[in-house]
Amino acid sequence: MTSTHAFWLAGRQATGETAFDVTSPWDGRLVGQVSVPTDAQVEEAVAAAHAVRDEFAATPAHVRAAALDHVSKRLAERTEEIAQLISAENGKPVKWARGEVGRAVSVFRFAAEEARRFNGGEAQRLDTDAGGQGRLALTRRFPKGAVLGIAPFNFPLNLCAHKIAPAIAVGAPIILKPAPATPLSGLILGELLAETDLPAGSWSVLPVPNDKMPALVQDERLPVISFTGSDKVGYAIMDSVPRKHCTLELGGNGAAVVLADFASEADLDWAATRIATFSNYQGGQSCISVQRVIADATVYDRLLPKVVAAVEAQVTGDPSDSATDVGPLVSEDAAKRVESWVDEAVQAGAKLLAGGKREGASYAPTVLADVPADTTIACEEVFGPVLTVTRVDGEAEAFAAVNDSKYGLQAGVFTHDVQTAFRAHRALEVGGVIIGDVPSYRADQMPYGGAKQSGVGREGVRYAMDDYTYERVLVLTGLAL
Repeated sequence: MTSTHAFWLAGRQATGETAFDVTSPWDGRLVGQVSVPTDAQVEEAVAAAHAVRDEFAATPAHVRAAALDHVSKRLAERTEEIAQLISAENGKPVKWARGEVGRAVSVFRFAAEEARRFNGGEAQRLDTDAGGQGRLALTRRFPKGAVLGIAPFNFPLNLCAHKIAPAIAVGAPIILKPAPATPLSGLILGELLAETDLPAGSWSVLPVPNDKMPALVQDERLPVISFTGSDKVGYAIMDSVPRKHCTLELGGNGAAVVLADFASEADLDWAATRIATFSNYQGGQSCISVQRVIADATVYDRLLPKVVAAVEAQVTGDPSDSATDVGPLVSEDAAKRVESWVDEAVQAGAKLLAGGKREGASYAPTVLADVPADTTIACEEVFGPVLTVTRVDGEAEAFAAVNDSKYGLQAGVFTHDVQTAFRAHRALEVGGVIIGDVPSYRADQMPYGGAKQSGVGREGVRYAMDDYTYERVLVLTGLAL
């Protein structure tokens, strides 16, 4: 018998009246059963978060920091257990799952550090004009209210951490909704938070079905929404609540540009290895995975066979095997969608250089060249282990190709030239430019987010803390400055 996992309602375990199964996308086995909160229990969690907002905002920094430190340490202690859980429910190769746990450890540690620094205030003399003589302004930040965090399936632990940790750091109550396909990792965070001294009601982890989300999104007691997922759903949320503060981390079709100066054998070997690895890690199910390779004509013919060979060298198979590089996608339907997009591109004239085969929820690492610009895979986010390779003439054409997309999350530029790096930073319409590497690099403390249809707002602990708070000024009068 498989026990049913309780959820976390206002800091305590609870169960509802129904449950759903969580199954492995690799072999279909039952990973766990998760209890579903009733409407009344969801209401209780929201009411508790709203009621505790002033108390939580006033919680001493050392209390919030200690709780965040505790979660960080406990995640580190349970790394292997949690990595195996991520791999089981998500299909992510366990070596990547271990890396995800390590990142979550850092996120909570960063949040603890920021909590200790947060809200010291900035003083500003106002006697720069005569009317401000004897006056001093002190500006501090305060929570906008309770946060609704909506997390995706592809990083089921770390992207939950990116919702929860900044909220606790600023003293904002949070209700976390993990993805229905991968709720177990989020529930682990609830288990660790329950070991802390945070106020009851300051956090809940609720595996609410997607069809129940509109009511939560609309609830005025949750004035801040942090969503990571598809652009379609994200913008539908924003359009439905125009007076709320929404942070949206949405899709991308990340480009890796290889310029003419990145031309030695060692350079091209490095670029090919990084491109192959990060077009396929997480099964390509990362918003900043490499989907487009844009190579200068002077290096294209030497780079392409290296990329194909590096892609074909990726080890596919059982995600619980530490040797596996590429596991299944989150579901067979997801793999079938990728298959249909590749087939469409090939039928339109694209050259299939590697992969192109599906088995159940697994799709082979795939390389396409000469992809027509009007095909779906050239325009949309594939969210699978597929990359396209394009030849361009010079830097200007390469940068224009990067920008020829409705998305703008991150881009990688392989160059040794510092001036080129700064031109890329100025020219590319993305949230992050990674020089000498793929667009897939992310440090969890840096600002992370996109331009165009890749979203609004920024994550990265300190930047999310800004999104969850607003500035409030205090003017002191009659001072001898």
